[in-house]
Amino acid sequence: MADGAAKHPSRGRWYMLLLISVMYLITYLDRVNISTAAPLISKEYGFDNITMGYIFSAFVWAYAMFQVPGGWLSDRFGARGVLSIVVAYWSIMTAATAGAFSATSFIAIRFLFGVGEAGAFPGATRAMQLWYPQKERGFVQGVTHSASRAGAAIAPPLVLLIMVNLGWRWAFFICGAIGLVWSVWWSLSYRNLPEEHRLVNPQELEIIRGRDQTGAIKPPPMEKQTQVPWSTLLRSPNMWAIMLAYFTYVYCLWIFLSWLTKYLIDVRHFTLLKGGLLASLPLWAGVVGDTAGGIATDWLLKRTGSARIGRRAVAITGLLGCAVFIVPAALAEDPYTAVFCLTAAMFFLECTIGPSWAVPMDTGGKYSGTVSGMMNMAGNFGGAISPIVFGYLAEGGNWEAPFIVAAGLLVIGAAVWAFWLDPDKNILTSGFASHDRAAEAVR
Repeated sequence: MADGAAKHPSRGRWYMLLLISVMYLITYLDRVNISTAAPLISKEYGFDNITMGYIFSAFVWAYAMFQVPGGWLSDRFGARGVLSIVVAYWSIMTAATAGAFSATSFIAIRFLFGVGEAGAFPGATRAMQLWYPQKERGFVQGVTHSASRAGAAIAPPLVLLIMVNLGWRWAFFICGAIGLVWSVWWSLSYRNLPEEHRLVNPQELEIIRGRDQTGAIKPPPMEKQTQVPWSTLLRSPNMWAIMLAYFTYVYCLWIFLSWLTKYLIDVRHFTLLKGGLLASLPLWAGVVGDTAGGIATDWLLKRTGSARIGRRAVAITGLLGCAVFIVPAALAEDPYTAVFCLTAAMFFLECTIGPSWAVPMDTGGKYSGTVSGMMNMAGNFGGAISPIVFGYLAEGGNWEAPFIVAAGLLVIGAAVWAFWLDPDKNILTSGFASHDRAAEAVR
């Protein structure tokens, strides 16, 4: 009986997926809570739309600037210690938001908060690259990002509940405490390699690693870390394509994360309670889109054997689908029609997450944390610009223009995926190095 049971693979990697998913949920809960509290904050301090745009974007500038250092740290020292520290740090900054007393202090605290969150997704990507085989990478990226959008979706009703009963400052205290609990949980539960974890048996390890030509389970890809080949990365056309495509995605995403609640209240004239609740609908659609896109890209990869087809088809469909719905969302006269179109737009937008975050693992090898950091850095420069552009246009009374600009960028992003970005091409392949030599360098 014991021998028979031992032949079944353990499920340690799925426990790790739960851990990582909870962290993703917390990241978005912490970054979106301020958008729900924004109407009360702007009223209490007299902030106009332009000022709120700068407060929203302060986090994103720091988040973009520290992506690459965050990814490098996890590549160099492992995700266990790095994520434990950065989550604890940003949770303290989340709580500190309650103590802000001016526009400058809000901007400073949100910037420091972004410094901490910058290490989250690149570190988790490095962890997932070591814990999951290629055929599961789109799925796990879809699930974890679904959890992040769930965090964004529960933020409006949760923050509203706290604000009504305790005031807006308590929302930041409570969110900060949740992150500190997770930091301890991660430190106690996670190991940098599945080989080191007691929950992983040899059968599950075979699924994760596969077997070599001799029939032995492949060793972990944890060679001694060498200096990151920055010049090769920066000369790689594929690296720039990945960065540009993600820029267009994140620019559009931050319309939903920063302005959605205020847009529904100020422009669509919903009440504070109803606007906060309706703002969660597109974000819940994003939860479904993340998982659907992750499953779809892995299914296509298995059916075709080509990452180029499996990743591209889903990403292009998602970006164009979002563009199709986001324009009528801005132009519709009926407010509920606008909410429906925003919900559909967010679903399609989030379908791109699985392929987008699988690509750094497919092409980055042992530098997947750094590659994903560069991708997320470029993307969040778009995210940093987005709230400011929206704020300036909205202050002038042109609430339709920000959505039309986003649609144009989404079409550009789809074109990058279709004609430039190659998920089958190793990211370290340069114009003068053969594919074989570059592939050998990251094995």
